[in-house]
Amino acid sequence: MGLLTFSINVTLDGCVDHQEGVADDETHAFFTHLMGESGAMLWGRVTYEMMESYWPAVARGDEEAPSALREWAIKLEAKPKYVVSSTRKAFPWTNSHHIAGDLRTDVQRLKDATPAGVLLGSGKLATELDRLDLIDEYKLLVHPRIAGHGPTLYQSGLPSTRRLELISATPLRSGAVAMHYKRAR
Repeated sequence: MGLLTFSINVTLDGCVDHQEGVADDETHAFFTHLMGESGAMLWGRVTYEMMESYWPAVARGDEEAPSALREWAIKLEAKPKYVVSSTRKAFPWTNSHHIAGDLRTDVQRLKDATPAGVLLGSGKLATELDRLDLIDEYKLLVHPRIAGHGPTLYQSGLPSTRRLELISATPLRSGAVAMHYKRAR
């Protein structure tokens, strides 16, 4: 059985707006490495649509992009992508699959079928999956910024506090810190 790892960019005040973080070669290399270690990506519809609107064009060479971004896009194109959505049914982007049944059962089945693990990259979906006790690890890239606005990490709350165990903390040149935690069970 693979692990479900939640990974996202977050500012010091908990903002997960993707436009608020440091976007440089080192941060892109961090996420490219994470994706390379995982067997599949898992997103909610909103994150999928944001990604779908840009990355396939970068992978095809239709959009100008630095080499670190192009490397990410090409690897993402090949990676199995699973999308949780109750409103959208068709997901034409290469290697995209729809999850529409019982969330707990379907995500557990995905974890069981993916020994290399599943990388979760959607904040709202992470809240739901954490409520279902399905997230095993957290790999957060904490940026040296205070956004002063939302959306924020777990803004709709959890039923109880999650205790985590620090595995590693790696500072990047930009001042961001790559934090790796696992659930303390």
